[in-house]
Amino acid sequence: MCRMVDSRLGHWLKLLVSLMLLLKTQGLYVGITYVKSAVAKGAVCLDGSPPAYHWDKGFGTGINSWLIHFEGGGWCNNVTSCLSRKKTHLGSSKLMGQQIAFSGIMNNKRPFNPDFYNWNRVKIRYCDGSSFTGDVQAVNPATNLHFRGARIWLAVIEDLLPKGLKNAENALLSGCSAGGLASILHCDSFRALLRMGTKVKCLSDAGYFIKVKDVSGAPHVQTYFNEIVTLHGSAKNLPLSCTSVLKPSFCFFPQYVAPQVRTPLFILNAAYDSWQIRNILAPSIADPLGVWKSCKLDINNCSPLQLKSMQDFRLQFLNALNKSTNSSSRGLYIDSCYAHCQTETQEKWFMEDSPVLGKKKIAKAVGDWFYDRNPFQKIDCPYPCNPSCQNSGLAPPNNPEV
Repeated sequence: MCRMVDSRLGHWLKLLVSLMLLLKTQGLYVGITYVKSAVAKGAVCLDGSPPAYHWDKGFGTGINSWLIHFEGGGWCNNVTSCLSRKKTHLGSSKLMGQQIAFSGIMNNKRPFNPDFYNWNRVKIRYCDGSSFTGDVQAVNPATNLHFRGARIWLAVIEDLLPKGLKNAENALLSGCSAGGLASILHCDSFRALLRMGTKVKCLSDAGYFIKVKDVSGAPHVQTYFNEIVTLHGSAKNLPLSCTSVLKPSFCFFPQYVAPQVRTPLFILNAAYDSWQIRNILAPSIADPLGVWKSCKLDINNCSPLQLKSMQDFRLQFLNALNKSTNSSSRGLYIDSCYAHCQTETQEKWFMEDSPVLGKKKIAKAVGDWFYDRNPFQKIDCPYPCNPSCQNSGLAPPNNPEV
């Protein structure tokens, strides 16, 4: 009996210590900045409200270093989904929280973010639904929807340049999910907006969405991305190196864009990306009976047949990634976790029990790559070989299903 009580007490003490550590690592809340001058340029959210960002100023040796991070949160592909989105913080800056927590790669404490803690860290809020690529001049008065993502991107950078970004010595463009896609699509243009001599690199976290058929054999994600690009008028803002040879909607897929990106790029992705498994491989439309529901929530619930489908997905993912690893300046961290977005949460970015690949945690691999201390290009062995993975399939709250 005493042993059982001691065991329970030990368990609760561990939980308490973990909770206190979590509160310590996520104690930084950063206020919002609205770019009101952008409205006159038509650089607005879906509902016509001004774009916004959160900026925690750099200090010490990081005063002239800048981390620009795109918020993620899916997309909207038709008027109906964009109207719904307009009523949330992903479509209107009027509905955004005044303060947000900075953790993971945004953390301002060295023990939790060793290489970027004292940089200027900026999170660009996502309210356009097109990974910052849309630009349609006309606004239908019946819906009052504005498709201006590309203008938001430029307006935020123009606002930050006189605040010190123009003097940047180091700059890293990053993002998670739809923001991770944006960091690939805008990587070279970001470098072009900064002064010569700035060390510029890009990091895509969980943004390497692949063109693959779903479990029913339908090209669900291909159709979905085509609808996004068409609705938002994105074609003219996608990399010309891709759109000059392929259909614009193909150029929303990193596998057709990343090989031509000239700026050093680090691709961080789970080979079993939980969002892609849930929404690209086994979307609800392809699984009307809900056979995949339990598996999508927790990989441990998957049947042998479902695991086979996921192993096949991994192989297709690695094949789509193949041409994107054609440069020594590329970074690559492809773990076998069932996860989505690993830079924004402290427990995945840099904690005692964070995922490890090639004996390195994500923060260390990215930092070594950025500062040219050590290159990093590693692909994990197949699931379930990595015991450091925290295999929860729950997607972050900003990533709605499609």
